[in-house]
Amino acid sequence: MSKDSTARRAVSPVLGVVLLLVVTAVLAGAVGTVALGTPTPTDSPHAVIDLRLDAEDNRVALVHRGGDSLDVDALSIRVRIDGTALDAQPPVPFFSATGFRSGPTGPFNSAADQRWTAGETASFAVAGTNDPLISEGETVRVVISVESVVVAEVEGVA
Repeated sequence: MSKDSTARRAVSPVLGVVLLLVVTAVLAGAVGTVALGTPTPTDSPHAVIDLRLDAEDNRVALVHRGGDSLDVDALSIRVRIDGTALDAQPPVPFFSATGFRSGPTGPFNSAADQRWTAGETASFAVAGTNDPLISEGETVRVVISVESVVVAEVEGVA
């Protein structure tokens, strides 16, 4: 046996071990990435909201059942009745606004604390000058967003 032949055999096991370590490290990294997943943004608030409707009074009440407290100044409320958007949407917070009767309740009232927390009810009444009005048997859908991110979407039948 020549000296060259012995040297090659000695290098071969070392290269095999190094390659196995590299493959193991790559696989461990891939499995770790999949197992841990990608981080999800936690900046957007989440809340559980219930909807209560009063067709006779054209009133929409939203009950904050749980989740993050919401900054009413940052909220956007969009209301649809049987698929048709109100001509004027509620500009929360407000006291007097076109298309709505004065004096919304809870944190939707501009004179109230502007943090909407679990357990609080916020409501507003659609004025007769707005269209459409809430009628018995109609479906009302309310979408609550913060900076274009939907926080809650609720629907009910008046």
